[in-house]
Amino acid sequence: GAAAYAAKCEACHGAGGAGGPMDRLTGGIGTLASPRPVKTVASFWPYATTLFDYIRRAMPLPEPQSLSDDEVYALVAYLLSVDGIVAKDAVLDARTLPRVRMPNRDGFISKAP
Repeated sequence: GAAAYAAKCEACHGAGGAGGPMDRLTGGIGTLASPRPVKTVASFWPYATTLFDYIRRAMPLPEPQSLSDDEVYALVAYLLSVDGIVAKDAVLDARTLPRVRMPNRDGFISKAP
């Protein structure tokens, strides 16, 4: 995934998904309740499957839907590995991707009675 990211994503999203000139994708875990929340894939998005879907349909910007499913799985694995959500050598596919537990998975569920 790192090679695909460098070739197809880094120009817009920066090294390691740190941002620039487009949105930051990594970091920010634990910042949502702070005065300066950093909304990224890792800190905000509740499901890894949503990341796969978004990348598959909308990226890369000049050529949306040009990535193969294998490339998208590799990109998702790479981005999630940057923040330690999956191991650096993780291989994601249709079976394993839904099992990924995102840090903010329960962040959209009201705990009020």
